[in-house]
This record gives sequence, C-alpha cells and structure tokens, in this order.
Amino acid sequence: MIIDDRTVTVGVSALPKQADSLARLIAGAGSVEGLPELGPDALIGPSRVVFSVHDRAVRITPTGGIDRGSADGIDRAKTVAISLAVRTAVPAALRNARQSDAACQLSTSRAEQFVGASVQLRRDYRVNGALTCIWGTFDATVSIVESFRPDTIPEARRTPPPQLAPVGQPGYYLPDEGELVFRQGRSVVRVSAVTTPSREIPLDSLLDIVGPLMPLFIR
Repeated sequence: MIIDDRTVTVGVSALPKQADSLARLIAGAGSVEGLPELGPDALIGPSRVVFSVHDRAVRITPTGGIDRGSADGIDRAKTVAISLAVRTAVPAALRNARQSDAACQLSTSRAEQFVGASVQLRRDYRVNGALTCIWGTFDATVSIVESFRPDTIPEARRTPPPQLAPVGQPGYYLPDEGELVFRQGRSVVRVSAVTTPSREIPLDSLLDIVGPLMPLFIR
C-alpha cells in the first residue's frame, strides 16, 4: 500500500504463528519495545512492527519511513493507526494454506526432500501466465518464481558479478541469498530456499528442485 507517497508493506504468515514467530520477524530491527496498543505480544522497532491477529503473525514494514524523512524512520502514532486498520482487515484476507497448481506438483517431491518433511504450505498461482510455486514448513520455504520481464535479473549488474550457474542464458547462483536465477527462453526464473536456522543452500539443491519444471520454461 502507499501512504503519503511512501510504500508500506504488510506481510501475514501463511501458517499459524509459533511461540517465537514475532521475535524472529522483528530480529535485526534495532532497538525494540512493546506496543501494547496492538496486544501484549506486539513489538515495534525503528524499521517495522509485528503483532498477532488470531493465529497469524503480521509484520508491517514502512519502507522509506512513515511520516519521517529517514529510510528507517517510523512514527509510532501513525504506525499504530495503520496497524489497527490492518488488524481489522486481516481476517477477511486470509487464504487457505493449500493452493496448488498442477504444474508445480512436478517439483513437490523434490521440495519435500529438501525440507525433510511433508510440506504444510502450498501457495501456487499464475500472474499473466507466469508461474509461482511455493512450498513451506515452519522451518523452511522453497519457491520457484517465473517472470516474463526481461529486466528481472538486477543481480547481473553487481560488481563483482555473481557466480555463474550451469543453467540459463545467463544464469547466476547467489549462495548468500540461497537463490538461483536464470533466463530461459522468454522466462526469468528465480529459485529460492530459506531455512531456520539460516544455512547456505548448495547450488545442486536448487537445481534439483527446479529440474522437473525445466521443460515448462523451455518453450
């Protein structure tokens, strides 16, 4: 959403929150304090606010600040007002944890092998024909995101450039981000894996997950 010409990003957990969910979402936010206006477990830091709505965790990140000039500024009163409005809207916006596309099913067994468990979250969808597949548990999330925009590999402009990957024209492997991104035909495909606790994701693991879908991207 846009407020006062500044972007405010609202994230809602797809799975029920765990005891440490809010602490994990606020980690790295700097000085953190309680926000009783939004509940006994709500927390606010210089760059975000987190709170619970029913069994879900909500994080609001005011990119560019809310009513502040600095990038990490956050105005408490305005943030509370926005958060209260979000809290009211969340129940009507919740979606089922399982939303599957048959195309993504080809990689489901590979994703489950990676996370080491049957996935609790499936969130697949298409945007203008481009496919997104997401598999998740409480401790790991794997995603494959296709885009038809030719300019969606900004990492290619890094100095020094990222490590080349043996797939795509071109393709890059970013171990620090747990990502493989490549162009194949008219598609740009981004394969990502995130775990808790965080660990480096081997390139072979990302190639293995996306492998069954490769014929779809070569068209």
